Amino acid sequence: MANAKILESKQEQVSVVSGKLKDSSTTVVVDYRGLNVSQVTELRKQLREAGVEFEVLKNTLVRRATADAELSELNQYLTGPTAIAFSNEDAIAPAKILADFAKKNDKLNIKGGVVEGKVVGFDQIKALADLPSREGLLSMLLSVLQAPMRNFALAVKAVSEKQEGGAEA
Repeated sequence: MANAKILESKQEQVSVVSGKLKDSSTTVVVDYRGLNVSQVTELRKQLREAGVEFEVLKNTLVRRATADAELSELNQYLTGPTAIAFSNEDAIAPAKILADFAKKNDKLNIKGGVVEGKVVGFDQIKALADLPSREGLLSMLLSVLQAPMRNFALAVKAVSEKQEGGAEA
């Protein structure tokens, strides 16, 4: 029979992981098999700088947490050595960092994840990674919003120059 303290500790871990699954805007599940310590350290550093939490967790613990979080479809990605990146702030950051790292280190494999409460596969995570950053999207939006004003100002300037040219002649 298992010790009551151990069971209580594991139940607490399950509830913490379940809470992270529910609260995170993006969760990415990866297979890190074959990465050496320095590569994993570099990956953790990049993720930490972006505000992403990266943990190596037991699959059985995560399966119980997915049941609590009503994300049981995620269980199909919980095979072999599994690490999970949780992001509460930027939905694109974990996908982008992990995809870029996977391009440089072919041993890191993105399995799937959860985006805004929906379980997605590798293709959707890759598509999310290919999106521009939040700042890039905001600058694109700003340029689209400024274009009509810029065009109007250029048209007014052209009309005034034309009128000045006609008055001088």
